Amino acid sequence: MAELVVKDNALIQASYTLDTVEQRLILLAIAEARETGQGITENSLLEVHASSYINTFNVEKHTAYTVLREASKSLFDRYVTYHDINPKTGKNRSFHCRWVDKIGYEHQSGIVFLRFTQDIVPLITRLEENFTKYELQQVSKLTSSYAIRLYELLIQWRSNGKTPIFDLLVFRQQLGVEVHQYKTMSNFKTYVLDFALKQVNELTDITAKYEQHKTGRSISGFSFTFKQKKSVSKPIEKNDEQHLIDLFSKMTDKQRHLFGSKLSDLPEMNKYSQGTENYQQFAIRLAEKLLDFTSFKELYPYLKKVGYR
Repeated sequence: MAELVVKDNALIQASYTLDTVEQRLILLAIAEARETGQGITENSLLEVHASSYINTFNVEKHTAYTVLREASKSLFDRYVTYHDINPKTGKNRSFHCRWVDKIGYEHQSGIVFLRFTQDIVPLITRLEENFTKYELQQVSKLTSSYAIRLYELLIQWRSNGKTPIFDLLVFRQQLGVEVHQYKTMSNFKTYVLDFALKQVNELTDITAKYEQHKTGRSISGFSFTFKQKKSVSKPIEKNDEQHLIDLFSKMTDKQRHLFGSKLSDLPEMNKYSQGTENYQQFAIRLAEKLLDFTSFKELYPYLKKVGYR
């Protein structure tokens, strides 16, 4: 199974400045912790191997060792700004916290050891509330840190295919653009937005375009529309139709919910997810889709993948 990155949407919407290698290091740590099934706690000392970095991002061994060594130094000083609601007053508030409270590097083996801070862990692991789930493969070819962040921001709205208007100042912060960088709109669009969008469109599973919004004569925000690229799937042979009807009719309610849960874990199911539902709701909705034969037939290749016979 392809590696999954799962982040709470509060973290997706947060503001932070990481370079490409630092972002990749964090995404690998999240994905590999999930892959082991051990999860992440505030006491977890996670390992990211140079071999994983090499295989995922298609870089040379020497390059991987060098950039991981440097990232293990710089990431310790990086912080994230995230926003929530004060439960006592109902007012918006923002917090700054470090990504990691411990990080080290083993030179001979090229392994980075890191431990996320206690504030970051819940934002990575909390699946009971809003979440965004995507394959690490989708950002593995992106060389721009702005492109990685743009992809994350967009796929929160995958079920709608369009985003609300992103306020320009907040949007810049979410992309990781420093206050002193690309101050003019022409430079921002050329070196950040258009460049990032080009990579997203060419190298991920979505194609997107933006609309700019003005207050007076000045651009004050951007909104996006995007769609999933069509995947090539093998059509079902006519002589298999009756076999599928038999399988559909024999599936019990217990099996529907079991395999709805299993399906929700597949990265290929991202296109069916809704940014406003939680992990459990997604699984239940997939189980309900299996009540319809047309949906069952559409999902059957994925059902086989998770063991339904």
